[in-house]
Amino acid sequence: MPARIRKGDQVVAISGKDKGKTGTVLEVRPREDRAVVEGLNIVKRHTKPRPPNDAGGVIEKPAPIHLSNLALVDPESKAPTRVRIEVVDGERVRVAVKSGKRID
Repeated sequence: MPARIRKGDQVVAISGKDKGKTGTVLEVRPREDRAVVEGLNIVKRHTKPRPPNDAGGVIEKPAPIHLSNLALVDPESKAPTRVRIEVVDGERVRVAVKSGKRID
């Protein structure tokens, strides 16, 4: 079954501290119902220097965000949209509810 949000999708945060921001999905964790999105839910991690290359210090990186706080970006209007699964030529595909456009 195709997932509603996949790696590489453009998504927008619909709630939380990053509401309204968009980003690309880097990783999806279906067992946890979370996704890591570039530029969203940025946290700071204090790391020790680890030889030979790492300098250590405070590193900012994206943390997982719950899938319920994300919406796919409509390919036509660039607005948040829900996703519908349709069968086209015997194949299950994702379709944006707002515009009816297929999401690849």
